[in-house]
Amino acid sequence: MNTTQHSLDLSPLICRPKLRIAEIDRLIRKHRIIVPPLSRRVLREMCENGTFETVGNAPTSIGWLVFEDSFLRWVKSLET
Repeated sequence: MNTTQHSLDLSPLICRPKLRIAEIDRLIRKHRIIVPPLSRRVLREMCENGTFETVGNAPTSIGWLVFEDSFLRWVKSLET
């Protein structure tokens, strides 16, 4: 592997897909996961109280980032 290819290898950084709160809100509305949908304030509180597993303990410069598998676990937990 030459130096350029080696320096552009991002595979260790791209481990778990992340979702913004806006995307979670869109998915809840589109798939009617909860009707009426949760407010953005409630979604932020779910990040703060640990319901969703997030990147870090505080919002990033672009807001909260939630690991996709954490969101999917939460959706599956609603079915039981």
